[in-house]
Amino acid sequence: MTTFDKREEAFEKQFVMDEELKFKAAARRNRLLGLWAAERLGLAGTEADSYARQVVVAEFDEGGDNAVVAKVNGDLAAKGVNPGEEEIRARMDELMAKAVAQVKAGL
Repeated sequence: MTTFDKREEAFEKQFVMDEELKFKAAARRNRLLGLWAAERLGLAGTEADSYARQVVVAEFDEGGDNAVVAKVNGDLAAKGVNPGEEEIRARMDELMAKAVAQVKAGL
C-alpha cells in the first residue's frame, strides 16, 4: 500500500466518522428540540419523552429539518403557542451545538 493509498483510506475513514457524528447529532438535536417543545406544550415525564421521539421520527418519516420544523410549529400552534419557524430554527441551531458536544463526549 502506497502513502497515497494510506492517505485516501484515512480520509475515507474520517468521512465516515464525520457523517456518523452528523447523523447522531441531528437525532440528538431533534430529541432536545422535542423536549423543549414538550415543555411549551405542558407535557412532562413519559409524555415529554414520547413527544421527543415523535419529533425525531418526523425527520425520517417526512423528510428532514423542514419536516421537524413543520411538526413542532404545527403542534405548538394547535395549543395556542406560536413561536414561528424562525424561533424554532434558531433553537435548532442552539441545540445542534449542544448535541454535537454531547455526542463527542459520548453522552
